[in-house]
Amino acid sequence: MSTPTQPPLGFVILFLMFSLIFLSNTYKLWFKTEAYYQDIYNSLTRSLMPFKEFFIKRLENRKRWEVEQKLFSVIGFVAVVGADVFVVMAYMAGR
Repeated sequence: MSTPTQPPLGFVILFLMFSLIFLSNTYKLWFKTEAYYQDIYNSLTRSLMPFKEFFIKRLENRKRWEVEQKLFSVIGFVAVVGADVFVVMAYMAGR
């Protein structure tokens, strides 16, 4: 069995920065829901992305969208914070 290696500091910093993006969006979802919803809706209506109509249709039932997103965000929050802890622990263990 090989010994695990320490992740590079650049990887750890980049990993934590992506986590901050997720946490920022989670904060907006929970505490600035109206503005977050409006930003997503406006972004979808302006974009040329494929399956745009599918995503707009998901937003039509606002309450259901909020419940689904908040449930997913709780699961995601636990996963992201857990992964952050593991990455930092792996970095610190290699020091």
